[in-house]
Amino acid sequence: MTQMALSPIAGFDIGAEGRARPLAEPWPAPRPAPGAAWRWLHLDLSDPALAEWAETHLPPVAASALLQSETRPRCTPLDTGLIVNLRGINLNPGAEAEDMVSLRLWAEEQLVVSVRMRPIIAIDELRRAAEAGHAAYTTGDFLAALAEALTDRIESVSLALDDATDEIEEAILEREDPGAADDLAPLRRRAIRLRRFTGPQRDALVKLSEGHHALIGPGARVLLGESANRTTRAVEELDAISARLTALHDHLEAQRGMRMAQNGYVLSIVAAIFLPLGFLTGLFGVNVAGVPGLEWPWAFAVLVAVNVLLGLGLLALFRALRWL
Repeated sequence: MTQMALSPIAGFDIGAEGRARPLAEPWPAPRPAPGAAWRWLHLDLSDPALAEWAETHLPPVAASALLQSETRPRCTPLDTGLIVNLRGINLNPGAEAEDMVSLRLWAEEQLVVSVRMRPIIAIDELRRAAEAGHAAYTTGDFLAALAEALTDRIESVSLALDDATDEIEEAILEREDPGAADDLAPLRRRAIRLRRFTGPQRDALVKLSEGHHALIGPGARVLLGESANRTTRAVEELDAISARLTALHDHLEAQRGMRMAQNGYVLSIVAAIFLPLGFLTGLFGVNVAGVPGLEWPWAFAVLVAVNVLLGLGLLALFRALRWL
């Protein structure tokens, strides 16, 4: 049976000193050419030949992990390799940054296979560097460089969210700008969506840096630990942002409740003043015989004066009782 030709996004053989050479094979093998230290194959999940190639050349569990349509960040040791799923900030045109893009990886001592559904700027930078002839010395160094590039962008987005939260906080608490409340819910959703994948990514990076796997050398372990620490700070920052936005929402709700209570109180006072006045005007407005003042021309003026005096008296009473 003839195999379909795999069409990698990019493929490189990397020498011991990090010198990268693009592959020219139409059907990339999983092992580097003689003289190369390791091979990197960057593939597209939509490639129709990927499933057959992965099942032929990779361990079954690793092949299944690379072909999954839905993933979450994780790091799973498997024999002599590592299954690593990470997420990158979505910087594609028309996309939302917090809609993080999945990257699936299988790493061995002499092979890294990376699979993506949509472009990820972080790994594209590593690919461009390899096209220029420069790559990581080992597969562990490659994972460390990739984690650092992904973390850089997570930090930049979390800092932008923090700045936006500062602006909303200032607008609501200091300037009392009512229009600022409209930006509260969208910003809160962005922080929650970014936190959804950043937390598991922190756990995956911590496991990578502390797992003492043979692929991860001392230098790579230090860099991965730093990326894990930076991602932890980003997660804490996102948690703080969510808490601040929740506090701002509660503040707005409390203010709205106070205004409604105050308005209801004023209406109650007005109703208390006009209740006896309405009773008098209703009483003298009945169309039955015997109503006082029907034949007296000053009766209406006296009734108005009595109502005014009664209203002013009630108002003075409420002030004396400190109801106003």
